[in-house]
Amino acid sequence: MMVKNDWRLTNQEKYLFGKTLSLKKFIPTKTDHEHCEFCWQKIMDENHPDIINEAYATDDEYYWVCPDCYNDFKELFKWGKRK
Repeated sequence: MMVKNDWRLTNQEKYLFGKTLSLKKFIPTKTDHEHCEFCWQKIMDENHPDIINEAYATDDEYYWVCPDCYNDFKELFKWGKRK
């Protein structure tokens, strides 16, 4: 749940406000992993308890948001969701 002055909020509204995000399985192309833009959760195509392999991404897959942060901030950032 998002709270005022949440430590994860560091000006992401400048590039993520109003974006459409899709839940995607991470497939390595340019890098072997990504991080959530808010909490820095590692997103990677690997089976490990500390790593997730699905997250919400922008269409160009440049920005990734873990499911927890997506649910916490979707209303604040007015995100659309692509199926």
